[in-house]
Amino acid sequence: QVQLVESGGGLVQAGGSLRLSCAVSGRTSSGYFMGWFRQAPGKDRELAASISPGGIPSYADFVKGRFTISRDNAKKTVYLQMNSLKPEDTAVYYCAAKIPGVSQYSYWGQGTQVTVSS
Repeated sequence: QVQLVESGGGLVQAGGSLRLSCAVSGRTSSGYFMGWFRQAPGKDRELAASISPGGIPSYADFVKGRFTISRDNAKKTVYLQMNSLKPEDTAVYYCAAKIPGVSQYSYWGQGTQVTVSS
């Protein structure tokens, strides 16, 4: 079992920055793919960024060039640095983990609210 706890959300003005953290506990986490999803009110949840066990990142087009995902396996923490935030980035952000070779993310955090004001 893996437990995920997000932190770092809040209210920021457009153009500002936030860094989200996801603390991972439980079974060995360094072998998992980690992802940051987001869900805005009335919209489907979408994958914003993911990172492989080896540290290779992948980004959705809507965050490319603005967000950076990273992981520190020694600290069992995954980060999402969000720069140049826009009002449309307002959403609940979720950290998730999945086993390599499995299509679905199996473990989810409780989410952290990010609100970007114009």
